[in-house]
Amino acid sequence: MTEEDATNIFETGDIFANRELVRVGHVPQLERVVGRDDEVAAIGRALGPATAGGPPETTIVYGKTGTGKSLVTRCVSRRAHDEARKHNVSFQHAYVDCSDYQTAAKASREMATELASNLGAGHDIPRVGIAASDYRDIAWELLAEYDVDSFVVILDEIDKLDDDELLRSLSRARESGKSDSHIGAMCISNKIEFRERLNERIDSSLQDNELVFDPYDAGQLKEILEHRTDAFEDGVLEQGVIPKVAALAAKEHGDARKAIDTLYEAGRLAEKEGTRTVSVEHVDDAVRQAEVNRFEKLVSGTTPHVKYILHALALLTTDNPEQEGFRTHRIYTLYTKLVERDGNDPLSEDRVYRLLKEQSFLGITESNHTGGGQGGGSYLEHRLLRAPEIVIQALYDSAGD
Repeated sequence: MTEEDATNIFETGDIFANRELVRVGHVPQLERVVGRDDEVAAIGRALGPATAGGPPETTIVYGKTGTGKSLVTRCVSRRAHDEARKHNVSFQHAYVDCSDYQTAAKASREMATELASNLGAGHDIPRVGIAASDYRDIAWELLAEYDVDSFVVILDEIDKLDDDELLRSLSRARESGKSDSHIGAMCISNKIEFRERLNERIDSSLQDNELVFDPYDAGQLKEILEHRTDAFEDGVLEQGVIPKVAALAAKEHGDARKAIDTLYEAGRLAEKEGTRTVSVEHVDDAVRQAEVNRFEKLVSGTTPHVKYILHALALLTTDNPEQEGFRTHRIYTLYTKLVERDGNDPLSEDRVYRLLKEQSFLGITESNHTGGGQGGGSYLEHRLLRAPEIVIQALYDSAGD
């Protein structure tokens, strides 16, 4: 390989100008947040007192995935920090994703680590070996050392926490003399019933602030995507791309995160092909690939025999598109051929029958009893709940084919 060839392997084409703008997890400036003016104002009111050195109002934020809960809360908290500085007030916040840090110790450590990073403190916080309360004590010491007036902890997916210990400590830190700073929490959850699960003492200490984020509609999703078009080079996006992505996302889930990810994946496909534009066809391919990826993830932990069974059912569905379901014996016959083709030993038909029923329970297939006519008894028929081409591609990808 020549030196020029070695350099060329890092070229990324002419599709993206700033791909970070369409990456999931990117927190944009508040000005880029659209379709959530009322929610921005509500979070702003909750944090308003803290920008003047007073106590922030603890708030519980509900909504489905991709409705902007985390984005708005983090953007407004970042803006609150800047606003507080104008009043010579020290306002700090820490973000904790409770789906990654599910125990009180891990979440408390992440809170202390985030706070130290935001303050520019050089504290070496141990990864293990100390209790959850010790990590919180480090946070209280940092608040005192850096003379922080107000501190807010964003607890994303708080329903994933093992218990209420961290929230209880935050709600009573000032009252118990642990900290002189005003401390609050932004509790984000996909589950509307989250508050009902809280300990009564904690619930009574929370302000009655609850905010619900509704799914985005097609117009809002289109506006969100249009605010990210500078992620691409000028003239790269063909005219129908953004309306197509917005319409698909609104119809399926109203999830802005998935809409942005679909736009990014369409760009990646165009980049991979070496084209100069992103087309509607790239969007269709991106949606299809996303379905393949989701199904691949769903079956990634299953046994090879389950994959053979699903492959057999997918092939039968492809060859017989007019047929709604297939009897266990017919699936078993093709399953046996696939297994033996690869030099393996098939399971018994009874075991395959049980595995098919398990896939129905997991929502991968559907199994229904069907009458066999007069004197024919009844039998079980199975059908895929995904398009057969998606299943086949996902199974090939999971096998590294």
